[in-house]
This record gives sequence, C-alpha cells and structure tokens, in this order.
Amino acid sequence: MKHKTPARPMSETLHAGVLLAVVGGFFDAYTYIARGGVFANAQTGNVVLLAMNLAEGNLIKALSYLIPILAFVLGIFTAELIHKNEPKLPIHWRQIVIALEIVTVMIVAFLPTEKGMYSYNMLANVMISYVCSLQVQSFRKIHGITAATTMCTGNLRSGTDLLMRYQKDRKKQDLIDGFKYYMINVIFLIGAIISVFVTRQFGGTAVIFSAAPLIIVFIMMFFSPRKNFKGKE
Repeated sequence: MKHKTPARPMSETLHAGVLLAVVGGFFDAYTYIARGGVFANAQTGNVVLLAMNLAEGNLIKALSYLIPILAFVLGIFTAELIHKNEPKLPIHWRQIVIALEIVTVMIVAFLPTEKGMYSYNMLANVMISYVCSLQVQSFRKIHGITAATTMCTGNLRSGTDLLMRYQKDRKKQDLIDGFKYYMINVIFLIGAIISVFVTRQFGGTAVIFSAAPLIIVFIMMFFSPRKNFKGKE
C-alpha cells in the first residue's frame, strides 16, 4: 500500500520561502544604502568590528557594534519564547513572529535618516537585526531543506555540497535540493536589487515595502493543513 505524504506546513513551502528570501535581500540592501552603510542581517562583520575596536581601546565605538549583536540574540530568545507559548496563542506562533516583523519595519520606516554614531540609523539597524533574527530562527525549513532567508553563506555551502554529492552518487534528490539552495540565494539577490531601486527612490521609508511580502506570508499561513496549523512545526 502506498503511503500518502503528509501535507507540508504552509510556513515551510517554497512560496513562503521565496517571499521571505525577498524580504531578507531587501533588508540587507536597505540598511546599507539608507542606514549608514551597514549589513544588519548577519552579525559576523559586527563581531569582527567589535573585536577590532576592543583591541584598539575604542570602547564607545565597540558598543555600537555590540548593540546589534545583542538585538540579534534578543530576537532568537523572542522567537523561542513565542514558540514555547504556542498552546496559549490564538493563531500559529510563526504568524505572531511575522506580525512582529511587520510592526517593527513600520516603525523603522518612520525613523529619520541621520548620520552619526548616536543617530536614528543605529536604532533602525538594531531593529532590523532583531527582525532578521526572528525570521532566521522561526523559518528554517523550506520545501524539505534547512535554509536561511536572511543570509547566503550557509545556503551557498549547503547547495554546493549537495551538487558535489550528486556528482559522486548521482542521487537526483541531491541535485534538486542543491538547486533549491541556489534558487533561494538568487531570490535573495532579486530582493536586494528591488531594494536598491526602491530605497534610492524613497530613502528611509522604503523599508515599508518589505511589509507586503510579510503580510502575504501571514495570510498564507491561515491556509496551512489543519492538522499542522496548531501542531508541532
């Protein structure tokens, strides 16, 4: 007897992954162009700059790199806290995360774009770091693979690894999954390209456009298979 494959939760579908990857790319280009030439999605650069400033004794400047790192950590804690309290929530816990992202980007859109260490740009970058960590922690599976929608390095490594495995073992699934990783990175790139044009046109308020795909994902999740909607995703 052929077993029926369980329905995939809407939050783990390719459609949701594509929309979230667009948002991830949009965020990175937005913070670089409109918020002081920084990348708020991943924290590796901030860790390196924190170390450099600590080594040089620039404690105040070091603090400016520590704060986004702490915001990223706080986002992870927040996502897990929401997940832990899922039985008490009226909607799916990932929808709460998406709603929090939407509210945050709406606030960022209306923060002034000013230069300087203590400007609103720092606050905006901290808030974007926060929502990126919410997203990367909450949406880790896309169409059967474990992938990130706010950064590319891990996807590039995993995709290339699978393609090399295909060269050796000729397993079709490795080829398919490898291309999925590359496709997510291409979508991230497209999101960044869109962000370049929109941010140059609208400046700091451009981030509000990223709310559109987030709202779509939020609505899509109402259509998750019933048994998965309140189940363990």
